[in-house]
Amino acid sequence: MNIKNFICSLAFLFTGTQFVMGQDTLSLEQAITMALQNNYDIKLVSNDVQIAKNNVNIGNAGMLPNIGGTFDNGGSIQNTIQTPATGDERRANGVRSTNFGYGVALNWTIFDGFQMFANYDRLKELQKQGEVTAKATILSTVSATVSSYFAVARLQQLVHATDSALIISKLRVTIAENKLQIGRGSKLDVLTAKVDYNTDTTLYLQQKNLLQTAMVTLNQVMARDLNSTFTVKEKMSIDAHLKLADLRVQTTQLNPDLQNAFINKKIAELTLKQVKGQRYPVIGVTGGLNHSKSTSPTGFNQKFRADGFTYGLTASINVFNGFLQRQNERNAKVQISSSELNLEKTSQDVTALLLSTYNNYTTNLDLLKVETGNVELAKQNLDITFDKYRLGNISPLELREAQRNSINAIIRFLDAEYQAKLTEISLKEISGTLNIQ
Repeated sequence: MNIKNFICSLAFLFTGTQFVMGQDTLSLEQAITMALQNNYDIKLVSNDVQIAKNNVNIGNAGMLPNIGGTFDNGGSIQNTIQTPATGDERRANGVRSTNFGYGVALNWTIFDGFQMFANYDRLKELQKQGEVTAKATILSTVSATVSSYFAVARLQQLVHATDSALIISKLRVTIAENKLQIGRGSKLDVLTAKVDYNTDTTLYLQQKNLLQTAMVTLNQVMARDLNSTFTVKEKMSIDAHLKLADLRVQTTQLNPDLQNAFINKKIAELTLKQVKGQRYPVIGVTGGLNHSKSTSPTGFNQKFRADGFTYGLTASINVFNGFLQRQNERNAKVQISSSELNLEKTSQDVTALLLSTYNNYTTNLDLLKVETGNVELAKQNLDITFDKYRLGNISPLELREAQRNSINAIIRFLDAEYQAKLTEISLKEISGTLNIQ
């Protein structure tokens, strides 16, 4: 019997059902959807974007008037003594006076050196910055989800591979014991087979533990019950056609870090515009409607009432404020210089990251091609070696070496595949093209 089919059937009977039964299969699309819906970082940054969006209005920029209402109603009770220039002194106890009034007042700054317009533009840039930050968070979350998903897929395959190796080791023990019973084997072969079986058992348990840990990590990214168990689709499709020239253009246009640095530069320029606006006069209009009435039995007018409106024009200008205006302008210019330097630094950092990641990407693709061939060769070698061992044509040491070569080839292949996928994800995250659907 071919060892591949033999192992597959045994793996299903002994341990495969234990691993799969009772677990749901989670697709990558489902994982990304859950992460986008549930992830706490995305929810928090979405709230920040909503606040920034709410702040973008002409009222918040200072373009609209302020209108306020007033109301007062009061009085007093007094004991009075009045001594007029002529006449006798007059005394009154418990004199009650009242006053009542209400009104509406308007204050409207109609010119402030264009500061209000600069402020409005600044609010719009802050909204853009919030949206860019949200995009970066979403890309980061999707990247973490995809990476964690394929980490589970890799470890899931490693568990299957080590489980298959464990079955072979168990068969070795059985064969060695049978040979010993019929006088064709030795006690040493039995002991060696059992040691190798225990070694493979340890590796199997370690891989299972790593798989459970990877599942917890993926559940955490998806913000769901950390104890949820599942299986994933193991096929790892890798985009092997990414071009550096295209990635450069996309990075320049879509990278969130670059976009953020560019927006910071625009905000610094608008801040300077606001500061310069303080050199101009501030002109405003005022107006109001008022109604008031009062009573004062001991006053000149015992009753008083007034209705009317007020209006006016105000203007003020900063003549001298201890050279603070010039200092603030200088500081604003320094901030622009810093933002330009930060933009250049960010551009260089992102480009360096893109280049190094692309180099890793191409290297991992080459390694994957090599290891793909190695896996098939190692499997064929193990098939032949196992058949010869069952017939007694080779020693247990040779079988063990073939078994070790096979599992190592599978591990190297899965590592190369996983690393190639990781660098692909990183390149798409850097260029801002990672699919979030």
